[in-house]
This record gives sequence, structure tokens and C-alpha cells, in this order.
Amino acid sequence: MNLKITALITLCFLVTHAQKQTDIVIIGGGAGGTSAGIQAARIGVKVQIIEATPWLGGMLTSAGVSAIDGNHEMPSGIWGEFRQKLRNHYGGAKALATGWVSHTLFEPSIGNQILQEMADIANLDIAFNAQYTNVKKEGEDWQVTYVQNRKTYTTQAKILIDATEIGELLPLVGADFRLGMDSKNDTGEKEAPETANSIVQDLTYVLILEDVGSTRGRRGLVKKPKNYDPKNYECACKREDGEMFGGVSNCQQMLDYGKLPNNKYMMNWPNCGNDFYLNWPELTPQERTERLLEAKQFTQGFVYYIQNELGFKNLRVAEEFPTKDNFPMIPYDREARRVKGKAFLTVDHVERPYDFTLYRTGVAVGDYPIDHHHDKNPDAPEIDFINIKVPSYNVPLGSLVPTDLENFIVAEKNISVSNIVNGATRLQPVVLGIGQAAGALAATAIMENKPPSTVSIRQVQNALLKSKAYAMPFIDVQSDDPAFAAMQRMGATGILKAYGVPYKWANQTWFYPDRIVSEYELKEGLLPYYPEIEKLHASGAETTPAFIGQLLEKIDTDYSWDSIQKDWKSWNIQQEYDGNTSLNRRSVSILVDTLLNPFAKEIDFEGKLISD
Repeated sequence: MNLKITALITLCFLVTHAQKQTDIVIIGGGAGGTSAGIQAARIGVKVQIIEATPWLGGMLTSAGVSAIDGNHEMPSGIWGEFRQKLRNHYGGAKALATGWVSHTLFEPSIGNQILQEMADIANLDIAFNAQYTNVKKEGEDWQVTYVQNRKTYTTQAKILIDATEIGELLPLVGADFRLGMDSKNDTGEKEAPETANSIVQDLTYVLILEDVGSTRGRRGLVKKPKNYDPKNYECACKREDGEMFGGVSNCQQMLDYGKLPNNKYMMNWPNCGNDFYLNWPELTPQERTERLLEAKQFTQGFVYYIQNELGFKNLRVAEEFPTKDNFPMIPYDREARRVKGKAFLTVDHVERPYDFTLYRTGVAVGDYPIDHHHDKNPDAPEIDFINIKVPSYNVPLGSLVPTDLENFIVAEKNISVSNIVNGATRLQPVVLGIGQAAGALAATAIMENKPPSTVSIRQVQNALLKSKAYAMPFIDVQSDDPAFAAMQRMGATGILKAYGVPYKWANQTWFYPDRIVSEYELKEGLLPYYPEIEKLHASGAETTPAFIGQLLEKIDTDYSWDSIQKDWKSWNIQQEYDGNTSLNRRSVSILVDTLLNPFAKEIDFEGKLISD
């Protein structure tokens, strides 16, 4: 072959098939993927996100679900940063409390804008409008091929993160996973059905409406879709009194559920609204695409009903998304394939965390109740999900790490939890936290040159605490407290246990920083870490610095007790020093964390101490 022709062919191949090298590649720029990319890049490793749409945020933005569910009192990590930027944009917290379903509502386009600003940092490359076509293992690395603007690219990375909305990569990479409803035998949950099935939650195609007042014309009015039946929506304005939201007495109240700033409305209404059952686990990709068009038509029918049957012709379809039909770019999938991980979070763990040790490995937190949507599927077993009472909870690190596949992490609704627990962990702030944890784990693995499955759990938790992310779901321990990390660490060791309360739609766990600690409580908490204190006498008396001194005498530590008084103020202990001062949980957390550092004792994915 002519050398010039050979050179030309080679050049064309290089132009259309560019090679990239990075440390971490994330498929999916949704809530989890975006958060993972930001966290890992901030730590200092190179990251690429491959996102099929032109936006970041997934369900937060591209799916239009811009009313945040839960974690209002726990602004953990990147979720807290994102919310603060929303407040700055709109003019404070009250400006976001426009609808009654949430304390934080915003326009999806603004959410995307803010996330893209947050992601505009060193070490983070984002390929928008990019569709992956092949994922394979190359030795210990991963190779991902994708198409963007009709050009083909291949990225080589040490770690691959699945941040897709429905766990698309799990079957492609050969990871074991669960799908649909688990049986009682699978999980040990008394609430689970007797027999497993492949039923997933209803999804929703959201639409954003805008109040245009008395403007005339047809712009923003939807056409009557095929197979339109007003009976599908006729009870939308009539919700009986109940624990979920209370009663909905009129149609305006129904619409105000998802009212956004600037007179816009998020149409994501569960009661005779636009939820839609799609049995996607048993469909081919082509069949799923076709059925999603039906889901769009169902939402179009709901909006037609609102505009014509209910008479709200002042509410028009907003031009919120960069799409021809003004629908979001993706549907809101509430459920995904769930990886079989190093840890498996079930209802029992969430209900009674201290009956187990899994809580010690927490890397993300949530307070939303177990909320499932199955109204549109008559074959779904009858389970009273909302009355499964749980306190706030944390997500174990092992639920992000597969049992049988190295250098692969999950970072979305695809974590290792039971089907029932997914009804709580699927919410936006929790997924942002899961993504942040995945980013911290992946970056730590790169920095340590270790597989993620062998990285120190405590090291990952410390990286998250440094980023003001919560390991424990303490409602009364704020991240701006100088002792935040110390109290979080004492909670995550179990040395000082908290008190969980199921509470309506914002479950709670209280640490009570100002509560006085008894000698007995402190000794019992420390015993698993320091068995040498077993014979130390501890009564129900209040813990004092003098008792801390007795503990130090029994434990082999490099810290000199004589210097404690000198360093007292520098440790940000709010109580005045006195050898007989009754110490509260905040002060004890600082002293134990500083003097003994029990958090340095390693644990496994079940939260059990690893013997030296």
C-alpha cells in the first residue's frame, strides 16, 4: 500500500478514535456520578465522567425531580454545598421553600448550572452528550469506549465507577446483583414478601409547568395524547387524610406540592398522577425506549387533564430543558439493579443499628422513610412500606464495593441494599452522599495504589469528614462545630452511642453533645477497643478529667496526662478545665479522640475490629 495512503488512514483512525488515560472513569453524570467526580478530583486524582446528556445531576436536574427529599437537618458534604449555592442564587432558605413537599425546591436548569460550576475544577474532565459503547477489563485496568459528536474515544482507567441510573454496567462487567423484590429468605426481613420477584418501583416522566397568567395563545398547551382517559387522573385532587402528606383538599394544593421558584411547578404527583409502571428488567433496550414514550404520553395526559379538565390553562409547559418536546432528558427511575456487595444493608440494620456493627462503616446518611411507589402495578405485593418505622441511618462503605470484582465501585441507586431499604437510600441527598463516598474511596485507592476492597475504611471516613460529610446521621452535630469530626468518630466507633427516633418524614438520630457521660458508659464504650481497662472500677458517677487520667494509666498511650491542662483550650473544649468537671459527650469525644485515637483501629466491611 502507498505510504501516503497508509499515513492518511492512520491519521483518520487517530482523529476518530482518540485514546485517553485517567485514574478513574465514571459512567453517568447523575447525582452520584457528579458527586463522585468532584470528591475524587478534589483529593487530587484524575477523573473522567462520561455523561449521555448535556447536563449534570441526573434525577436532580435531567429528570426534573428538583424537590429535595430529606436531609434538611443534615447538610452533609457536597449536598450541603449544593444547597448553599442554591440559597445564594435564590436569596436564602425561604426562597427555596416554595412547595410543601420539600424545604428545598429549585428550577432544574439552575441546579445543572450550579453543579457544572462545582465540577469546573482541576483533574475533572467531563464528556457530555457521550454514549459508552463498550466496557471491558484490560489486565487490572478498565477500557471504556464511547461516542461523542460522531467521534469514537477510548479511555483507560484504573478504577471504573457505575453511576448509571439503573445499574447498567453490572451485567456488562459480570458483577453479581439483585433485582426487584427480595424474599424473606434472601434478607431476613419480616416485611419482605415470601417469594422474590422482578417487580421494580413505578417511574415518572416529570414535566415542569410555568404560570404565565392570562397570556393567550396555545404555546405550552399540550395536545390530547392517544389513549387519553381522564379516569386515570380524576382522583388527583382528592387525597384522604393520612400519614404520608395529610389530606389534599383541592387542586391548587395538589399543584403546590411541587411548586418551584419563579412560578414554576414540578409535576411529579404520585396520587392518580403521572407515576408509570414499566417492567424494564424484562425489556430489551429498544423495548424500554418504546415503553418510555408511553410514560411520556401518560404524563402528557396528566398535564392535559390539568389544563383542560381542571381549567388551569394558565399553567403551560415550561421551556426548562434543552429538548424539542420540553420533557426532561431522562425519566425518574426509582430503582436499579443492586450490586451484591461486601456489606448488605437491610431493614434490620436500619431499624436497630446497635444490634449490629455495620453502622461503624457508614459513609453517607439519610433520614427519609422507606417510600415505595407501586400504585400503577396491580401485581405488586401489598406491603405497607411507609409504616416500616426506622430512625435516620447511614450507608455502609461495603455496599459500594462488589463481592467479586476488583477496581469497580457503584455510586448511585445500585448499591448493595435490600429492595425495601432502597426505598430510603434512593433519595437525592443520600445518593449525593453515596457518590461522594465512592469518589473518596476510589481516590484513596489510587493514592495508596491499592484495590478499593483493601483500602482502610477509617481512612475513607476521615477523608469524608474532612470534607464536612457525615459518617453518622446526627441531627444535633453540625459540620461547622470545631468538634464535628471528633463527635462523628466517637459515634462511628460506638464508644458513645446515639438515640434514634422514627419521626414522620424526617427521622432522627440524636447524639446529645451536652449530655453528661457516666464513668460506666464511657468504660463500656471503650472496652471493645481497650480490653485492658476491664478491671478499672467505673461507677454511675459522672466522668471527670480525673477519670480520663485513670483510663490513660491503664492504656498504653504516648500522650502525657500532665500536659492536658495546658492543651485544654487549644482543643476547643467548651467546658472550663477542672479536674472534677463533669464532662459532656462533646468534651469526652474530643479527649478520647485526641488522647487515644481509637478511630485508628481498623475495622472490616462488617464493622468488626481487625486484630493487630
